[in-house]
Amino acid sequence: MQLQHLRYFTALARERHFASAAATCGVSQPTLSAGLVALEQELGKRLVDRDRRFIGLTEQGVAILPWAEQVLGAVRGLSQAAEALSVAPQGEFRLAAIPAALALVGRLGDRLLRDNPGLTLSVHSDTAREIQRGLAANAFDAGVTYLDHEPAANVLSVALHEEQYLFVARKGAGFEVDAAVSWKRAAGSRLCLLHQGMQFRRILDRHFAEHGLSVIPAAIADSYVSLLSLVRSGGFTTIVPASYAQLMAGLEWCRFLPFAEPAPARRVGLVVVGRDPLGPMAGAALLAAQAVARDNAG
Repeated sequence: MQLQHLRYFTALARERHFASAAATCGVSQPTLSAGLVALEQELGKRLVDRDRRFIGLTEQGVAILPWAEQVLGAVRGLSQAAEALSVAPQGEFRLAAIPAALALVGRLGDRLLRDNPGLTLSVHSDTAREIQRGLAANAFDAGVTYLDHEPAANVLSVALHEEQYLFVARKGAGFEVDAAVSWKRAAGSRLCLLHQGMQFRRILDRHFAEHGLSVIPAAIADSYVSLLSLVRSGGFTTIVPASYAQLMAGLEWCRFLPFAEPAPARRVGLVVVGRDPLGPMAGAALLAAQAVARDNAG
C-alpha cells in the first residue's frame, strides 16, 4: 500500500472536491483519481462515491478514514523523531485554530518563526473537536482552542488570552447612543451567528440561557468574515470575541459594544499532545506560546 494513495484519500475527504484535493497534494487530478482507484482495488472496497464530481465517502471510506489519518500521522511523527536531534525544527508547522482564536495566531506564528527560521507555518481553521482529533492523529502539530470549555484530553497547554464578548452592529442601525448592550436586547436583534457545531456558539447559547433567553439567529455561518459581511450589509448584528475588535480597529462602518452583564472570561490557549518525550515541533510551539504569554503579562 502506497502512503501517497492514503494522502490522496485523506485530502479528498477533507477538501470534498477532486481538483482542490489534487492541488493540496501537488499532483494533477488524473494522478489523484488513479491513486484512489489503486487504493480501492488494493482494499477490494469502493471508498468514494463519485460521478463527474465528488459525492461523498462510502461507508467503507468513512470506516477507514481514521485509520488512514493515523497511519499518515505516525509516519509524520517518525520523521519528526528522526530530526529531533537537529539544531532546530525544520519543515512545515501545522497549526489549527478555532475561528474564535484566529485573531490570536499572528503573534504566536510570528514568534514561532522568528525563533525557528527553518519552519514554515500552515494555519488551518477547524472546530475544537476536529482539532482534538487531528492532534491525536498527528495531523496537526499544535492547536489554539478553549482551555476551560470542553477541554481537550491528554494535552499540554499554555494560556494566551482571556476571551470576552462584544456585540457588533453597523453604524446607523440604532445603537449609536448605547455604551453597552444587554443580552435581552442582543437576543431581540436580527442576529447572525456561527453554527452550533462551533464551540463559540455553544458558549453563547449557554450565556443566553443563563439569562432566560433562547436565540434563533436569522443567519448562520462558519466564519467571522461571513458574519461581519452580513453586519456590514446593514440588516444584521452579531457577537464576536474582543480580539476581533482589536484586529478591526479603525473601521468606520461598525460599532463594537460590550455587554452590560459581562459573561465570565474563557481562557484560550495553545495545546499540544502530551507525549513523553515531547516532539521537536510541539516543544517549539510551547516555547513560542510561553514567550507570547510572558509578553502579554508584561
